[in-house]
Amino acid sequence: MASKMTLRVQLLLLQALIVFLVTLATGIVAGAFQENALREAYKERMQAVAQSVASLPTVLDAFDDIDPSAAIQPVAEVIREASDLAYVVVANADGIRYSHPNPDRIGEEVSTDASVPLSGEIYVGTQTGTLGTSWRVKVPIRDEDGDVIGTASVGILESELNAEFLSNLTWLISAMLAAAVLGVLGSAWVTSVIRRRIYSLEPHQIAALVKNQETTLHRLSEGVITVSAEGRVTLVNDAAARFLGRDAVDITDADADGVLGDELMAVLREGEPAGRPVIVGSHVLVARSTGSIVDGEGVEATLLLRDHTELHDVVRRVETADAIIAFRQRFGVPKGLSAETLDRVVSALSARPNASASEIGEDVQISRVSARRYLEHLAGSGRALRALDYTTKGRPSTRYRAHEATDVRPL
Repeated sequence: MASKMTLRVQLLLLQALIVFLVTLATGIVAGAFQENALREAYKERMQAVAQSVASLPTVLDAFDDIDPSAAIQPVAEVIREASDLAYVVVANADGIRYSHPNPDRIGEEVSTDASVPLSGEIYVGTQTGTLGTSWRVKVPIRDEDGDVIGTASVGILESELNAEFLSNLTWLISAMLAAAVLGVLGSAWVTSVIRRRIYSLEPHQIAALVKNQETTLHRLSEGVITVSAEGRVTLVNDAAARFLGRDAVDITDADADGVLGDELMAVLREGEPAGRPVIVGSHVLVARSTGSIVDGEGVEATLLLRDHTELHDVVRRVETADAIIAFRQRFGVPKGLSAETLDRVVSALSARPNASASEIGEDVQISRVSARRYLEHLAGSGRALRALDYTTKGRPSTRYRAHEATDVRPL
């Protein structure tokens, strides 16, 4: 059952679906790369800020003061605002804050685990603190002897990071939509080109043509061989393969010179609309061709092969059919006459030396008019003789008698 959608619609929808899926997948991958790049950029910035804070002489010297936050808080806030970060928190080895965006939090213990930086390692990850969930970097602060005396924590809120990602995602979505539109337009153009190449046929029409071609070609008693302009066999049916004594699969896409032989190649090149006798193996063939060379250039050509013996059979059958038709036209029963009644009329006429239509009608038990039609048919076909009888009163009557030289017995 043929699809209700035309080939144009099917191709357009399939290509549009492919474009949509590819664009969507590309967008997702690009978005993931962009988010990763954004986080990496912030990570490098935060790590640089945290390490610069941890190495500032002002910060290191303040650890020995009675109130370290007095010196560290102003520096940390300047750095935070200049770096466009959510916070810069400096804490001692006990986790007591010396700086915080909210001054009320200074002097309190940090709300997240600081074991990694206190062990001398750098921590990068997401944690939830007093300001909310943030993407952060924590580095150790070391004194002149290299001992860890505190931590420097720098971070940006996940909400701000996501907001920046979404703002950057706008142009990506716009680019994806533009690509999708261009893809659909390109798909429509490709669909139009394909439709022109297949002469605007629908799939079921193409399938029917191929099926009909296969059925017709392989059931023909006449051999059909098509050769491309480059001299390659592009089509061969079963009859042609049988004449050449090879399998059709072996002939297809083979070089025509190596398959057809000199005589058939001559017919193919020169063209022979009327037919030329050619001996191929045990077959005497009549070969016809459209010609493979036109104006000195090679073109696609078709070679038709017919077995000479089959042609003789066809001619003999035609002659026999003509003889039968001629015999029926001469001796057959015309339309409106019955063969059975004709046989009875012939028998009645043979039993009399001569008779009129009325007499034959009485003998056969048909009307005089019908008897006259049968008798006239016999006279017209030479199986009876017609004579006028002047012994009757008025107009002469017609008498019929069987033709002695003709067998008037029923056929």
